[in-house]
Formats: sequence, C-alpha cells, structure tokens
Amino acid sequence: MAEPRVPGDDRQTLELPCGESLDPREIDLGMREYACSCGDRHAVVMDVHPPSRFFPESLVAVLRETVETADDFDEFGTPHLLGVVMEEFPERVVSHDATEDGTVGYAMLWITDFDSRRLHEIVVELVVELMEHAVSHAEDETAVTEFESQMLEFDVEAFVDEYRQVRDFETERDSPV
Repeated sequence: MAEPRVPGDDRQTLELPCGESLDPREIDLGMREYACSCGDRHAVVMDVHPPSRFFPESLVAVLRETVETADDFDEFGTPHLLGVVMEEFPERVVSHDATEDGTVGYAMLWITDFDSRRLHEIVVELVVELMEHAVSHAEDETAVTEFESQMLEFDVEAFVDEYRQVRDFETERDSPV
C-alpha cells in the first residue's frame, strides 16, 4: 500500500554508515567529501566521477582493456571500483540509485564511512590485489616474479600522496593528470 504524502513533497533520505541521514539531492557534482553532522567527513563518489580520480589515465586504460564487465556499463569504470569497495566493506558504504531523478546530474551515488583520502588508499589497495590475482594466473613466471617484486616496493600511501598532489581535488574541474 502506498504511503500517503503531501503533494510535491518528494524528499528522499539516505542513511549514512554513521547513522546520520541526508537528502541525496544535497550532494552536488563537485563534492568529493561530505562534512557530516556526526563530526566526520565522508567520501562522496558518483558514477560521473572518472576512475582517474584514483589512478592515472594510463592505468585506467589498462584496466578498461583487461577487465571484462558483465553488466550494463560499456567499460570498466568508477561503478566497478566502488563495487569492489562495497564488496570488501559492505557496512561502510551506502549507495543511492538516482537513475529516475533527472535533477541531480548523476545516476549512482556512493558515500563511505571513510574520508576521501582513506577511500583513495582503499581503492588503490584493492586494485593492486586485483592485479596481483590476475598476474598470478600468467604463464610467464618471470613476469609474475617481476610484478611481485615491484609490488613489494610499492607504497600505497606514498602513491596516494603524490597522486593527490598533482591532481586538483579542490575544484569542480577535477581532471586527469
């Protein structure tokens, strides 16, 4: 049975991982973090944000070329990255499907319990794990050994620090390096 409501009152609420709620239409396209009334900052990601928010375009191109998707998306992208995060941290990420709301500018919205920097680290860590898994199936033992050696030297925090320094995360003109 439909809930009675006041005509024109189409407010929506999204419960955040911290327990607070917000109207998803409060989130604008340039937002990368939400300053919550709980006192924390929550990372905000939308389907329209490019995967180059987290990685250089050259790596995004490799991921798109090698990762086959079995969904409605044409190529590997931000929804897949957030899907991996949600799979690993189901209690710490909420999503909102806005495909029927043409007023917001995005189709999918994810808000995490992590701030945007920590989310960036998590995305990098999970993609490195994905790459390690893929390389482990390679028939070339030299390639496997070389990749594993390089990953031992790879510092996620240093990568994220450096990548965030060369990216402009403070404006709505967040573009690839």
